[in-house]
Parts: sequence; C-alpha cells; structure tokens
Amino acid sequence: MAGSTRVASVSRNDTLIGLGLSCAIIAAWLTVHVSSIFLIDWTQGWTWVAAPLVIAVQCWLSVGLFIVAHDTMHGSLAPQYPWLNRAIGRFCVFVYAGFSYEKLYQNHHAHHRNAGTPDDPDFDPEHASRFWPWYIKFFRHYFGWREFGMLTIAVLIYLVILRERFPTMLVFWALPAILSSLQLFYFGTYRPHRIDDEPFRDEHRARSNDFSPLVSLLTCFHFGYHHEHHDAPWVPWWKLPAHRRSVLDAQASEAL
Repeated sequence: MAGSTRVASVSRNDTLIGLGLSCAIIAAWLTVHVSSIFLIDWTQGWTWVAAPLVIAVQCWLSVGLFIVAHDTMHGSLAPQYPWLNRAIGRFCVFVYAGFSYEKLYQNHHAHHRNAGTPDDPDFDPEHASRFWPWYIKFFRHYFGWREFGMLTIAVLIYLVILRERFPTMLVFWALPAILSSLQLFYFGTYRPHRIDDEPFRDEHRARSNDFSPLVSLLTCFHFGYHHEHHDAPWVPWWKLPAHRRSVLDAQASEAL
C-alpha cells in the first residue's frame, strides 16, 4: 500500500525527533500526575490557587498522550522499530484511561477507510451536526466494560494508597481525562467531520481548522489540520503545520 511505503520512508532523524517529543509529553504527564496527586498538599496556604492551571496543563498533556498513541497507530512514530512503536502507543492509551490499544487501532483505521459514512465508528449519521448527542455516542462506543473495569481497579488502588487524599485523584486525573476527551472530540472529530453548509472537498470528508500553528498546537496538537492528516496519515503530528503550508502553497501556485 502507498501509505505503508510512505511510513517506511520516514527518516531516522524524524523518528528521533518524534521519540524525543513523545518522551517529553509522557514525562511531563507523569510528573504532573504524580506530583499533583501524591506530593503536593493542596490544603496548605495558597497552593489551591494553582489547581485550575494544573488541571488545564494536564488536560492538554492528556490530549498529547492520545496524539502520540494516534501516531503509533499509523506507524509514523518509530517505523524502524515496530515493537517500540506499539509499546509506546499501548502505554499512552493505558495510562490515559485504561483503553485497549487494539480496539482503538481497528476503529481508527476503519474511520480512515469510511470517514463520515455510517460505516465510520467515529461518525454519528443521526446527529451529524449536533455536538452533545454525537459526543455521547462517541464516548459510549470507546468507554466500555473493559475500560470501566480497568479504571475501577485503579480507583480502588488509589483509594487504598491515598485514603483521605483520594479526592485529588478525581481532580487531577479523572477531570483532566474527561475534559481532554471533550477537547479531542471537538477539535479532532466534530469540527473536521460535522455536516454543515460547507461541502467536503473529496472522499476524505474532512476539513481543517484554520488556526495558526500555535493555536493548533494548544487546541489539539495539530490534529485539527485534519484534511491534511487524512490525505497524508503517515505525516507525524509535529510536521503537520509544515505539511499544511506546503499544500496551501502548492494550491496557490496552481491557482495562478
């Protein structure tokens, strides 16, 4: 397949950059997670004032975890090392919310094959322009009994370890995870694939958010450049802004 050929051509330098960025995101998420839940006493002084900022940062880093895992599903993180590629993806979705990497992998590739159609597991043809009904269906599809069981075990473990400090787990892990799912869905699924007055350009049935690279990074780690992603799924998340610029420049040249 052409896509496989493209992934195989990802340079070792790109792999090193991708791995470095992935390690930074994972390390930052773990640092915030451990320190905010286990180390910081939020009842002391004015530390609680920083809580909203910490929640916002952890929400964004949780989005980053998922985007790293998403790149592994396309084999574009470390194509020269398939075992490492899969291991990083499995770890990211597991610590994010106990998800099954294999289920996400199968559903995501089905989404690419059937984007915006009834056969797309990420699409809701009955509510193709309504955010909340679509999000609820999306959430229920991915958060099943397996995920509920995994998180129940995690909650019990945290309850034993934290005891009276247990609410910090809900505030600094559960809340950012839920908020990040809304962020991912809105910027990475709903906006790109919703049905509205603007027709889709091609069979990808996707559009891109017209955001600056900085806003794109802050909203969804460039996953909002969604048409470019569907057109070239082997391009790593951190190269999507440059890829989008090259596509837009080429289109502008053709229009002259």
